[in-house]
Amino acid sequence: MESPVDIQDLEIRLLLETMLHRYGYDFRNYTHASLKRRLLQCLAVCNITHISEAIPKIIHDRAFLDQLIYAMSVTVTECFRDPPFYRLLRERVIPLLATYPFINIWHAGCATGEEVYSMAILLQEEGLYNRVRIFATDINGKSLHQAKEGIYTIQNMEEYAQNYQESGGKASLPNYYHSKYDLARMHSSLKENIIFAAHNLATDNVFSETHLVMCRNVLIYFDQTLKNRALRLFDESLVHGGFLCLGTKESLSFSEISDRFTPVSQDLRIFQKKRGIR
Repeated sequence: MESPVDIQDLEIRLLLETMLHRYGYDFRNYTHASLKRRLLQCLAVCNITHISEAIPKIIHDRAFLDQLIYAMSVTVTECFRDPPFYRLLRERVIPLLATYPFINIWHAGCATGEEVYSMAILLQEEGLYNRVRIFATDINGKSLHQAKEGIYTIQNMEEYAQNYQESGGKASLPNYYHSKYDLARMHSSLKENIIFAAHNLATDNVFSETHLVMCRNVLIYFDQTLKNRALRLFDESLVHGGFLCLGTKESLSFSEISDRFTPVSQDLRIFQKKRGIR
């Protein structure tokens, strides 16, 4: 006897296939439970009862698609998230990056940009920003726009100040933004060497040759197939001796590239690509 078909799961598969074939966005290998939860929450806000009702809207309404992508992709981030990570980056990784005449950094899945500006601040304080180019990429156009604008609530920035100090900050976080009313705008000097661009880890190719890849707390939303694809992209992008930084709940263990990297810190998920391997 055949097992009964879960109608919602069938609708989700059809919706994801529609997104892929109509616009090229591939969410099929995102972890199912998390994706389903975010999708249902978004459709409830839009007063859509059945998932299948969203399919015609996706085909004909690009604005609705953008709203759906914003809901389905994860935009949770903050400045200097996990301060011990940034302290170790400052103490052990940045001095090695300083040996290169020019440095490319790829922030994959940069969301609304707080960690990108954290990196820019760190590099300014270590005297490297004038020879760095940061590629900040994400699938989510709305998040990328906010990242490029660099405008956040003053309440959040005040909360991030503690992260900054604990990460080894050498000044005061308010030195890096202008505040007006309840908003804070990051200084334009931090944006000079940042390139914001759309990039889909599920379908696009290597973004650039890089010396450091930051992709923190993104892979936890991918299934193993998509994790391996993303990790292969990072491996192909990195120069020998380059660094890969993941989130604290992510790992290279059991991945296709695990033997190509050595841990700088297993606990903080900082890895260095081995030199001289093919």
